[in-house]
Amino acid sequence: MTHDTFVNAFLTILVTIDPPGLAPLFLAVTRGMTREQRRQVSIRASIIGFGVLALFALAGAAILSMFGITMAAFRIAGGLLLFFIAFEMIFERRQDRKEKSADVAITKDMIHDLAAFPLAIPLIAGPGAISATVLLSGSFHGWSGQAALVGIIFVCLFLTYLVFILAERIDLVLGQTGRSILTRLLGVILAALAVQFVADGIKALMAG
Repeated sequence: MTHDTFVNAFLTILVTIDPPGLAPLFLAVTRGMTREQRRQVSIRASIIGFGVLALFALAGAAILSMFGITMAAFRIAGGLLLFFIAFEMIFERRQDRKEKSADVAITKDMIHDLAAFPLAIPLIAGPGAISATVLLSGSFHGWSGQAALVGIIFVCLFLTYLVFILAERIDLVLGQTGRSILTRLLGVILAALAVQFVADGIKALMAG
C-alpha cells in the first residue's frame, strides 16, 4: 500500500459522506434540541455510521463472493454509482434528495431515534459511502490493511462528528454560497476518483 492509496481512500470516503453538506441537515432534524441533546445525537450517529461502514470494510468482499460478484465488476458498478453521486453534487441535486430523506423521517416516522435514522442511515452511511468502502477494501489486503481502512473510516467519522458539533458555526461561516462552492468542488474530486475506479475495474476484467 502506497501513500496515494491512503490519501485516495480518505478522500473518497470523506467526499461520499460529505460532512459539510450534512451540517445544515443535522441542524434541521435536531431542531428544538438543546446543545447537549445535539451532542448526544451526534455521538450516536457517528458511532452507528462507523459501525456500518466498518462492517462493509471488513466483510464487504465476503458478501460479494456469496453472490458470485467479482471485485472488478463491483468496482465498475460502484464507480458508476459514485460518478452519479458526483454529478448530483455538482448540480446540487444530492442536497435536495438528502433533505427529502430527512423530511420523510420527521413527518412520517416521528423519529424515535434520530441518530440511527436518518442521520447514521442513510445520510452518513448511505449507498455511496458503503459502495466506496467495499471498493476500497479490495486495495487493503491482510489484517493490517483492513485495520488501516477501518482507521481511515474512524478519522472520517470523527471529522463528521466535529462538523455536527460545530454545525451552527460552520453554517453561519459558509453560508449558502460557501456550501454550494464546497459541494461542487468535492463533486469534481469524487467524479475523478469514480472514473479511476471504473478504469481499474475494466483493466482487472480484461486481465482476468
